[in-house]
Amino acid sequence: MKNLSLAHQSAQDLLDFIDASPSAWHVVKTLETQLAAFQFQRLYETETWQLENGGRYYVVRGDSSIIVFVHGEKSVAETGFKIIGAHTDSPSLRIKPNPTTTTANLERLNVEIYGGAIIATFADRELSLAGRVNYQTENGELAQSLVHFPQPLLRLPNLAIHLNRNVNEDGLKFHKQNELGLLFANVAEQLPVSQFLTLLTSQLPDDTARILAWDLNVFDTQKGNFWGANQEFFANGQIDNLASCHAAINALLDERILKNDSTLICAFFDHEEVGSESHCGASGSFLTDTLQRMSDATSQSSQDFARALARSFLISADMAHAYHPNFPQVYDAAHTVHVNQGVVIKVNVNQRYTSDGVSEAMFMRWCERANVPHQMYSHRNELSCGSTIGATVSAKLGIRGVDVGNPMWAMHSCRESAGVFDHGAMIAVMKQFLINNAPAS
Repeated sequence: MKNLSLAHQSAQDLLDFIDASPSAWHVVKTLETQLAAFQFQRLYETETWQLENGGRYYVVRGDSSIIVFVHGEKSVAETGFKIIGAHTDSPSLRIKPNPTTTTANLERLNVEIYGGAIIATFADRELSLAGRVNYQTENGELAQSLVHFPQPLLRLPNLAIHLNRNVNEDGLKFHKQNELGLLFANVAEQLPVSQFLTLLTSQLPDDTARILAWDLNVFDTQKGNFWGANQEFFANGQIDNLASCHAAINALLDERILKNDSTLICAFFDHEEVGSESHCGASGSFLTDTLQRMSDATSQSSQDFARALARSFLISADMAHAYHPNFPQVYDAAHTVHVNQGVVIKVNVNQRYTSDGVSEAMFMRWCERANVPHQMYSHRNELSCGSTIGATVSAKLGIRGVDVGNPMWAMHSCRESAGVFDHGAMIAVMKQFLINNAPAS
């Protein structure tokens, strides 16, 4: 077997990254901690930027989207932008504005479904809350704080089979409005203050705060683990798509790569799972605005930005559907991809993915140079194909791109699985893409 010990190191680092990042807002916080170790400077969109060749920078929008870049030694008009894009959000349950309902002395939290979550997988698991809280201080100022409750707080219990006799024949289903209240507390009498608000306030730096609003994500408290006869697989929540974010940032944070003629970019967006249509999503102006300002720093002509885009390339990294031997009927038999057998190039002629023949060939060459195997994925013709940020970003910027990812099982489950060897392979091919000093295309 391949070097399992080395693969475990890379995969364990990913599991730690996911466990530290139970919401999209925490993903950005975790990334900022990593960037600080490599002397990256935070920029603010409200300020004038002074960029230096070789400088290391990042900018955040909406607290949950982040663009990290190394400003190359050469003008972007000469080298173009080398971009790796991914997303920080994952399908989940979110707490509604009126958070609680009390029935039969049981306080439940009201939730809304975020993205295409497999709802049944949230049942009978130890769940908790993470996200951000907006509040008013004692002085009347608005402030916000991240909150993360590592201990189990919530549960969505199943009915006993005696009360749902056909569950094994009909499948486990929850009514999206009536049956998703998360059990939270036993209430013996009506309390003057909601236990939910008391709990949130306990996490804030100001115990006199008046909570106004929140963005709270429900997550599974079980830590990531290895599994399999040789521990060659791993499981966690949010593998889609934090595995791609982790691979990209680890490819970039290598001193051999950080010293580069080209301008290198990792762009991680929120709201991909709900269509990317937001001020900080991939359909918004965040990346375009940032690239324009980067170009302006070294521009000699009004045409330099267009010239830079014409030389640019995007790797859109999102996870791929691994072959599941129990369900062969849902795959195109000629295009199955397998866990621990290499990174996946995703193709869809209807442009759900941004790959084309040229970009596929380019990525194959980077795989060969990195000594990484690759696989080709195409969806069954009669099934609706998913999408990524790839086509959106490529169209907005007018740049060539390729959609890639690692194979995984149970995408959009509360608990997903993938292979330890594939994660290191993705990091390796991303390094190969970034380290080459030639123009991206």
